[in-house]
Amino acid sequence: MSTDLINLTNAIERLELTAKGLEEWKTSAAENMDEMFLVIMGIIIYLMQGGFALIEAGSVRSKNTTNILIKNLLDSFISGVFYWIFGYAFAFGAGNAFIGYEHFAHSGLSDSSYAVWFFQYVFAATAATIVSGAVAERCDFIAYLVYSSVITGFIYPVLTHWAWSSEGWMNQGFTHGTGDNSTGTITIQYQDFAGSGVVHVCGGVAAFVAATVMGPRIGRFDKETGQPEEIKGHSVPLAALGGFILIFGFLAFNGSSQGSISNPGDGAAVATAIKNTVMSATSGAFTTMFMNKLPWFGDRKWSFATTLNGALAGMVAICAGCNQMETYAAFLIGIGGGVSYMITTWLVLFKLKVDDPLDACAVHYGGGVWGVISVGLLSRDVGILYKWNAEAALTLVWQITSLVAIIAWTGALCFVMFFLLKKFNLLRVSFEWEVKGLDIPKHGEPAYPSEAYGHGWGEKGDTLFTMVEKATSIPSKSIRRGSSNLSLGSASVQSNGTNKTNL
Repeated sequence: MSTDLINLTNAIERLELTAKGLEEWKTSAAENMDEMFLVIMGIIIYLMQGGFALIEAGSVRSKNTTNILIKNLLDSFISGVFYWIFGYAFAFGAGNAFIGYEHFAHSGLSDSSYAVWFFQYVFAATAATIVSGAVAERCDFIAYLVYSSVITGFIYPVLTHWAWSSEGWMNQGFTHGTGDNSTGTITIQYQDFAGSGVVHVCGGVAAFVAATVMGPRIGRFDKETGQPEEIKGHSVPLAALGGFILIFGFLAFNGSSQGSISNPGDGAAVATAIKNTVMSATSGAFTTMFMNKLPWFGDRKWSFATTLNGALAGMVAICAGCNQMETYAAFLIGIGGGVSYMITTWLVLFKLKVDDPLDACAVHYGGGVWGVISVGLLSRDVGILYKWNAEAALTLVWQITSLVAIIAWTGALCFVMFFLLKKFNLLRVSFEWEVKGLDIPKHGEPAYPSEAYGHGWGEKGDTLFTMVEKATSIPSKSIRRGSSNLSLGSASVQSNGTNKTNL
């Protein structure tokens, strides 16, 4: 009997050790899953730097392509240095309600925290990249190095401390006494799941201030009437590819803001955020596309650029509440993002006369402002249209208060920074370089060198005019080279002349 008892005791001890080992493995596996989730999602978000580079390159003139590409390349590297030395410490180091001051240059940061650092770093790089599009084709390289360093090393990290650190004043919010629940009190906090305000309003305000202080590109506004003159980008396909990459990255940007994947409900939360991002992008794109067809808002064309920017504005808008919106609410938020984009574009360009080649302010500021406010309206948890009570009303007020703080902080510091750069003649390139292009004098690398084109084998194939000549009895030299009035079959296009050419 004694032997059986000893064997039973030993078996129980082995089971306890096995259970303990399994529990430790479970904890370790969960930590590894969460870290790998952040790393993989962060790598996808990093690809957005390539998206920004391509959309900006396609939207500027060919003479400035290399210049815009190197700026986008260096954004991630400058962010890496300054977010390593200062940014992460200001954002997530222990400190006070205003700023953190621990883990400078990764001092004392554990190995298990590097995944979080990397994930937050790619967000910081995104905030800085927004500005480069607004100052494209005339920003001096030194000014670019300065503003990218300051935004990623100080301006943006302080905002993330306010909103996403447990000590930040916006995240802590305030407690309000009511009789609505068992405790008699409610806690109101700023809610910005993926950064409509923290990332995009910050970047949009910085872009607007930079473009305003720097002034418009030469020839952007008519010197007599003051009306904007169109300056076309050189490659719609490049801009399109960049746009698709940004849309792809946005899905990870919003979905990964859950921050983990190992807890119950994490997968559903990630899927909800991505689903809502898709819906908001969809409605934003359709809204701007159709608005641009109206004579009061656009040029009555099916504009690709306007449609793409509407999709991006919709995705920006849903960032704040993509984890807590019903599908139809996400669709409505996308519509609001598209409308906000169109209104902001009109205000910035036609009323304020600010030249923003990429419409960065309209996409990120316009979409971001609406996104922050929409949480207080349409969130299924605290939206005032769902919960008509004190908590919902106070949440809306706190969202707006926090939004004002983000705008004021970013706007004030950016104005000082860009004003000083302008005072020291470091902000803008010379007149000659702006007119002739920045690729050759700044970088010695034209994106499209003329000597790289052509071959020695002669040209084959028909031009439009020789094709018309072969298909009709009309000599090619008699075909008008200006406004065309060619028609195919029974379909014809009227020209400025009175005749029609039928094929």
